[in-house]
Amino acid sequence: MRSLLSHSEDHRVHRIGWLRAAVLGANDGIVSTASLIVGVAAAAAKPADILIAGAAGLVAGAMSMAAGEYVSVSSQSDTERADMARETRELAETPEFEQDELTEIYKKRGLDDDLARQVAVKLMAHDALGAHMRDELGISEFTTARPIQAAFASALTFSVGAALPLLIVLIAPSSALIPLVSIASLGFLALLGAVGAKAGGARVGRATARVTFWGALAMALTAGIGAALGTVL
Repeated sequence: MRSLLSHSEDHRVHRIGWLRAAVLGANDGIVSTASLIVGVAAAAAKPADILIAGAAGLVAGAMSMAAGEYVSVSSQSDTERADMARETRELAETPEFEQDELTEIYKKRGLDDDLARQVAVKLMAHDALGAHMRDELGISEFTTARPIQAAFASALTFSVGAALPLLIVLIAPSSALIPLVSIASLGFLALLGAVGAKAGGARVGRATARVTFWGALAMALTAGIGAALGTVL
């Protein structure tokens, strides 16, 4: 039997925070910018106007992603800190009750009464607050909110994702702009889905199909709207 020291497991749960923000940012960057480009191009706009619209979408989108992630994850962080303060106060005022509470949690997980009590006592003696945050509230080092990390990851990956369809605008002939941007962007989305799934240990095929479908739908809708408005205006 191999010893625990020689046995290593490659878990991916520690990637949840930044991976979610990064995949969301890159996906949004590709979909929103490609859809904007396709919609404006379908309205028979000039190549320079299309490029300006795409560049403006990149900057505005990156800032929006950063601000949105920071505000939403900060709200989560505020809630976590409030719960931590409450648990700290309760541990100081009613330690016996908190020990009983932890014991009940372990009993519900399958331990018998005596063992559940022993585990609660041992864990509280080692790190009472950490035990309650983890086992009562489900908050651990892997799930703790990190607003700055989430904001930076989203803004950076959004910018990278948005730059990809913009690059196609620069090199594609105006007569084939819409199909080339659409096909290339769907390819980028498929690659993103595969990379994100691989990094998270999920099924590659399902993730790839999911992001490609929604990207194609978004571009089809904006192309239709752009064509309709271009005809009217």
